[in-house]
Amino acid sequence: MTTPTGAVPRHLSRARVGVSLVFFTNGIVLGGFAPRIPEIRAGLEISYGALGVAAAMWPVGALALGLLAAPLIRRFGSARLAAVTMIASAAVMLGAGVAPTVWLFGAALFLVGVTDAWVDVAQNAHGLQVQKLYRRSILNAFHALWSIGAVAGGLIGGACAGLGVSVPLQFTVTLAIVVVMNLVAYPMLLPHEPETVEDVDHAAGESAVPQHTPLTRIPLHTWGVLLALTVIAIGGGWVEDAASTWSASYMQDELATGAALAAFAFVAMQGSQFVGRLVGDGMVDRWGQRAVARVGGGLVALGMGLALAFPSPWGTVAGFAAAGFGVATLIPGAMHAADELPGLRAGTGLTILSWLLRLAFLVSPPLVGWIADQTSLRAGLTLVPVFGVLIVLLAGSMAPRKETAAAAA
Repeated sequence: MTTPTGAVPRHLSRARVGVSLVFFTNGIVLGGFAPRIPEIRAGLEISYGALGVAAAMWPVGALALGLLAAPLIRRFGSARLAAVTMIASAAVMLGAGVAPTVWLFGAALFLVGVTDAWVDVAQNAHGLQVQKLYRRSILNAFHALWSIGAVAGGLIGGACAGLGVSVPLQFTVTLAIVVVMNLVAYPMLLPHEPETVEDVDHAAGESAVPQHTPLTRIPLHTWGVLLALTVIAIGGGWVEDAASTWSASYMQDELATGAALAAFAFVAMQGSQFVGRLVGDGMVDRWGQRAVARVGGGLVALGMGLALAFPSPWGTVAGFAAAGFGVATLIPGAMHAADELPGLRAGTGLTILSWLLRLAFLVSPPLVGWIADQTSLRAGLTLVPVFGVLIVLLAGSMAPRKETAAAAA
């Protein structure tokens, strides 16, 4: 069977839909959790600091076992790992929702972190494989589906909180949705992806440096670029963590809003991030990831800086919206650039960046929680615009327009 010139083969179109479904369900799980955090904290009768420590168990789990993602992908394939661990992640999130003590809550979040780390690397690895076969940027579109999933989960969580629906019931329904959608997605994903990607890499001739150089012989410049890319990704992740972990508590406790309105800060961040990722591939192809990242970092610094300087409920919503659009392409772009670093084995740069990103998530909740206990959540959230400035300064590590155009060609 032949396809018209320029047409996308059917198996690639199916694979793109399958990856999109995995990203979507990954977003639903986090999105549904964020608006229920104030209720969970009240039920467990814990302080901001204790909540921050418990929430840090998520990245602890990811750090402890997240590096197993690369060998698991080589053993089982990114398609199988992504679908199976996505279902497992939703199941252990239900365990966090029914936990009667802070210790069990933290333990459940530890398992959420492990499974979420494997999902994160596997879905992005598979998405990058599909993107290479497409010969154009589509990774931001996958992350856009994650964002719209998070928006859907956030709206569901906010509505459930406002209507008095219990956390266990909401998380049970979420688990059912995740199971069904991933069972549908798995048959659509690419089979035998390692051989396909190696063929594409060889044909493209993307680097003159051998792809299996020992780590001890990788130039310091390469590690420096990977570090800069990691800080950019952390900046994007810090905005997401601020919205998911703290925005509802900040809106309710310091701006005196109701539970339903408090969810809008998270929804606004994810919604604008979805829009940014929807148009992100076109922006990156036209202007280059470097320029897009610099403008995005400026939006984070300006939007959240003004929102925190002049606090109000809708000003906070607008600030998170600006920050969400600003970071829309940062994590996908940093992951793509890390995965393409010369001399590193396939998946190594992506896995290292993802692991270090999880390390930042380990620091974020307890640090912000400690600052909040000592002063206020408003003070803790000032770290967000600081990362916006860092993104602007480090954006030079991303690809400029001419390199992006060459890659697309």
